[in-house]
Amino acid sequence: MKLSEVKQILPALSNVAFLLEDGSFVPEHFHVTEVGMVTKDFIDCGGVVRKERVVNFQLWNADDYEHRLKPAKLLHIIKLSEEQLGIGDFDVEVEYQSNTIGRYDLTFNGEVFVLKNKMTACLAQDACGIPAVKQKKNLADLTADKTSCCTPGSGCC
Repeated sequence: MKLSEVKQILPALSNVAFLLEDGSFVPEHFHVTEVGMVTKDFIDCGGVVRKERVVNFQLWNADDYEHRLKPAKLLHIIKLSEEQLGIGDFDVEVEYQSNTIGRYDLTFNGEVFVLKNKMTACLAQDACGIPAVKQKKNLADLTADKTSCCTPGSGCC
């Protein structure tokens, strides 16, 4: 989800809530402790130089159980970050700590923001010798070769 999409959704919400893919919610007293731009310059295993840029929201739980982040406040933090840091309209990544600090993609289900689990992947599979995924075929779609010398009952098999 792009930052512009988050900014478009926020004014229509009465509360900001984040749902994890396992169905649990980030506690409603969370704080957004950081909004920033993260740039990652790297070389993949195939030798290709890459640059990744994401807008980062860091969520944190404190012991102030009465705290509730309102959409207008988050929108204000985002706008301030855009002005002060020059943040662009990039995908939003969320940092949230459960057992360890996790990085999540962000979506919206029509009611709440959803933290989607991120997975690692090889960006240069052809250079690593990873075979392409074979397409599965339905056996019912395969047709028999009519010129085959073996027919049922012919004794050739």
